[in-house]
Amino acid sequence: MHRLLARASRRHQWRPFPAPLSPPSPPHLHYPRSFRSHAALEALLPHSGATAAASGGGGELSVRHLALYNYPSFSGAFAALFAHLYHSRLDLPFLALPFSSVDPLRVEDLKSGGFETCYLLDFIGPNSFSVDISRFIPRVIAFDHRKSTLARASQLGKCPDNLELRINTSKSSACAVYDYFLEKLNEATSPLDEFSSLLSEEDENRLSTVLRYIEDADLQQWKLPNAKEFNIGIRDERAKLNCITNPYVFKQLLGWDASKFIVKGDSYVSSRQDAANKLLKKPFTILLGRGLYGECLAIRADGYSDLSDEIGTELSRRSATAGLRPIGAVVFMQRGIFKMCLRSTDKATNTSEIAKAYGGGGNSSSSSFPLTMDEYNHWTSTNS
Repeated sequence: MHRLLARASRRHQWRPFPAPLSPPSPPHLHYPRSFRSHAALEALLPHSGATAAASGGGGELSVRHLALYNYPSFSGAFAALFAHLYHSRLDLPFLALPFSSVDPLRVEDLKSGGFETCYLLDFIGPNSFSVDISRFIPRVIAFDHRKSTLARASQLGKCPDNLELRINTSKSSACAVYDYFLEKLNEATSPLDEFSSLLSEEDENRLSTVLRYIEDADLQQWKLPNAKEFNIGIRDERAKLNCITNPYVFKQLLGWDASKFIVKGDSYVSSRQDAANKLLKKPFTILLGRGLYGECLAIRADGYSDLSDEIGTELSRRSATAGLRPIGAVVFMQRGIFKMCLRSTDKATNTSEIAKAYGGGGNSSSSSFPLTMDEYNHWTSTNS
C-alpha cells in the first residue's frame, strides 16, 4: 500500500488533475472572494498546457472525468477523495473541483471541457443544473442523501437517460460514493491486482470510523458515542476542503483519525464548561413573563454570551433540582441590546413559546429574545 500511495503521489502530486495554470493578476483589488475562481475556470479549459501534458503529451486529449463536490461538506470532500483514488488506480485522467453555493460554477463553464463523465458528489446542483449539463456531457451521475433533495428531484420531471440520480436517504453521500467506486474498481481489476482496493486495510479500518461519524451527522441521527465532541473536533477542518487552495486535501483526508478529533472536541467542551462553571456561582430566580410561565434560575453573563449554551444547560438542571421549571436563563447585553437566552434539558418543556411571546424564536430546548430593561426588572422583582 505504501508503494501504491508513493506512486499515486508522484503521478498526481495529491492535487486535482490537471494542475491549473497560474491566473493573471486581477486589474484591481475590489473583487470579492470567489469560489468560481480563476484557478477553477482555468482547470476547466479543454486545451490548457497542463491538460495536454497530463493526457500524455500528445495533441489528442484522452477521455476525461470531472467530479464536482459539495463544499464545504465533509461528505462531499470524502466522496471526492474516493473518486480521486478510483481514477488514480486505473490511471484515468480526472479533475475534481469544489462546488460552493456561495458562487457556484455555471452550466456554461462546463460546456467546452470535453468531459465524458461528470460526478456530482453530495448535491444535484441548483435548479435544473444536473439536467442542463447532461445535455452536453454524455454521462452525469449525482449522489445525495438529503430528503429535501429527494423532494426536489421529483420536480425535475423525467430525467434524460444519461442522468443518474443516486439519492439514498439512509446512507451518507461519502459512503454511497465509496461503495460505488469500490464496486467499479472490483469490476475493472483482478483480486490479485495491487490496485484492486481503494484503501489499504489500515486506512479502511481507520476511515470507516470517521465515515460512520460523518454519516451519523449527515442523517441527523446523533447515535454514536462522543458524536458532539467529534463534530466539534473536525469543524476547523472545513476551511481545508477546497482542493484549489489546498492541493494536499486528499492526502490529509486519508490520514484522518476519529479518536484524535474526539479528544480535541472533548478538550474544547471541557474548557468551555470550566469557564461556564466559574459564572454559575451566583444564580438567581426570575419570574418568566412576570410569572406567567413560572420561575427558573438565571445568570447575568455580560461579556460571556458565547457560553450561553453551556451556562443555560447547567442552569436548567439546577432549576429542576430546586423545584422550579427546568429552564436556565442567561441574560447579557449584546451590541446595545439586552438579550435573554433560554435552555432546557427537559423534552416536555418548550422554551420557544416564551421567546415568541417577546418577539424572539428558536426551538423547544433553545431559544432567545430581546428584552427591555424595564421588563427585565419586573422579571427579577422576586429578588427584591
